Amino acid sequence: MRDFDEYGLSMCRYQGELFAESLKYAACSTPVFLRRFMYSQTAARMDGKGFMFESLSVEDAIGEIEREFGKSGYGKIKYGREELYWIGYIYRYWAYTEGTSSKNIYKLVKPDELRQLYVPYHSLDPAAAVERIKEAKGFEETSLIRRGVEILKRIRHDKLKCKEVCKQVAEAER
Repeated sequence: MRDFDEYGLSMCRYQGELFAESLKYAACSTPVFLRRFMYSQTAARMDGKGFMFESLSVEDAIGEIEREFGKSGYGKIKYGREELYWIGYIYRYWAYTEGTSSKNIYKLVKPDELRQLYVPYHSLDPAAAVERIKEAKGFEETSLIRRGVEILKRIRHDKLKCKEVCKQVAEAER
């Protein structure tokens, strides 16, 4: 888990503003725009380091996403500006602190689910909101990386145990 620092705060604010401004600059519905964003090269660059040094305006980022996927007027559903800002902020906060991609977080929690949680959770600290969402969805508190390390340790332990047993069998056969 990564500490939430000044850079993370800037990234969260930027993504929140980007989502909110999508109402003005994106022709497609909110769910379509959010899905496109999460699978975009822009989101992938934001998941890495140094994005804030690109000096890409929110309008330019939306234009970049539309060039990547093509312009579309598909869909009619539009979320509220405050909802969008919060959803963008929470997605980026979660991806940033967990050190995972936006796409992975999007696969875990869809925008409609976050939209339904806006009213009860928007006044919470982002860490508390993410924790409650994870609890409600039944996610383990340990990260996937930590779980992977535990599995690798268990495999290594089993291999060492197997070597010991093989050694004892070989000695018994002599």
